[in-house]
Amino acid sequence: MKYWWENKIFCVGNEILWRQSDELEMFGVYGGQLKNPTNLNRRAEEFLQEFKRTQVHLTVSQMEQPSGEVWQPPPSIVYKLNFDAAIFSGMEKSGIGAIIRNERGEVMAGMSTIGPTVETGEEAELLACRRSLEFAVDAGFTEVMIEGDNTNVMQAISSDVVNYSFLGNVVDDICHLMSGLQWIKTSKTKRGGNKAVHILVQRAKNLEFDLYWLEDSPHLLWKPLYQIR
Repeated sequence: MKYWWENKIFCVGNEILWRQSDELEMFGVYGGQLKNPTNLNRRAEEFLQEFKRTQVHLTVSQMEQPSGEVWQPPPSIVYKLNFDAAIFSGMEKSGIGAIIRNERGEVMAGMSTIGPTVETGEEAELLACRRSLEFAVDAGFTEVMIEGDNTNVMQAISSDVVNYSFLGNVVDDICHLMSGLQWIKTSKTKRGGNKAVHILVQRAKNLEFDLYWLEDSPHLLWKPLYQIR
């Protein structure tokens, strides 16, 4: 660990020297002076310490959106993953939908997939949450706010208490997926804040195979999503 840290200090020190040389070339004729090189290690270590302090660590906490009836954007440089599920009576299948959007509300990715036969809404929602997170991870998203409208499900995946229900293994899978992300926060919304993804859930009712989109999504599908948000 010591050698790793010294190597980082050396690299940052070189960066400082390089920047100073550029500044002297640009401003030397106006009296630019090279700073004392004996202070390089100290300054480099200060930069690294500040960098470490400002890193965003994994935080899993549940929050309620300001307005549950309207979709709210995530913080800057973070993506919001909304998911939903539905049980299709008499069809021996369920539907899963998910949308990933940035802070401007732009759709970055989405999916509409066929889910298994389930007994309860909570089972469908938990399976949808796991499937959606797997999709987000596979698509390369590492800073995610995950949002659903089922209170029990959102509480289950946000809790530190071991889940001993028959769905505990699904909750464990979800927590494992979240722990692999650089930044994660869970958010509970009302049904109105999840309208857009509900479109994808209902679309799964007539699907013969799963559908996934990354940025270049079909215009006819996304037009109502942007209108509803």
